[in-house]
Amino acid sequence: MDLIFEYRQILIEGTMVTISLAILSLVLSVLFGLVGAFAKLSPSRGIRRMGNLYTTFIRSVPELVLMMLIFYGGQAMLNDIGQATGLWGYLDVNQFIAGVLTLGFIFGAYMAETFRGAILAIPSGQIEAAKSVGMNPRQVFALVTWPQMVRYALPSFTNNWLVLVKATALVSVIGLHDLVWNAFSAGRSNHKLFTFMFAVLVIYLIITAISDLVLRWVDRKYSVGERRA
Repeated sequence: MDLIFEYRQILIEGTMVTISLAILSLVLSVLFGLVGAFAKLSPSRGIRRMGNLYTTFIRSVPELVLMMLIFYGGQAMLNDIGQATGLWGYLDVNQFIAGVLTLGFIFGAYMAETFRGAILAIPSGQIEAAKSVGMNPRQVFALVTWPQMVRYALPSFTNNWLVLVKATALVSVIGLHDLVWNAFSAGRSNHKLFTFMFAVLVIYLIITAISDLVLRWVDRKYSVGERRA
């Protein structure tokens, strides 16, 4: 514990980076998920195929492979384009931005399936009734679809969020100084890797426990008036 206390500052800094990464990735994944869900439910066959291709491809490739592909491959592609066109010089992709984009893109595919299932669970008669009283598509989504979709999606959404939090550890492989990177560096310099990795384990447990409490509160809020089985 004395060693952990001595290195508390870099652990706290790493924890803040991890939390920021997780939250921003979640926001992006929700946006991707909503677009993907409506694409998969679109009456257009072409748009449905694009949505299915997105979710199928992402769920078939390991997150670590996509992380390294987007970070290293994307950076090389941008620099090749810049060199060929002369529009920009050498670009060095920020690890934090690359991590947010990659995790958001990956978990957007899982959120798309979550939201699609939640939307399909809403009785179609309610949507038709909202349209019959003159609601435009934005009002239908805000007043009818969204409140019920949140309730139906929460169990799967909670699972996706907890997996996303754990997946933030992958960004350490591209050099982002997150919790895992900082703890590993401190542990390696002191030959106490187990001690620091155990501290990382405890910190992740605290983050997921707080997340679970918050999402339980959200579930109670959106389940007011619903009869529990």
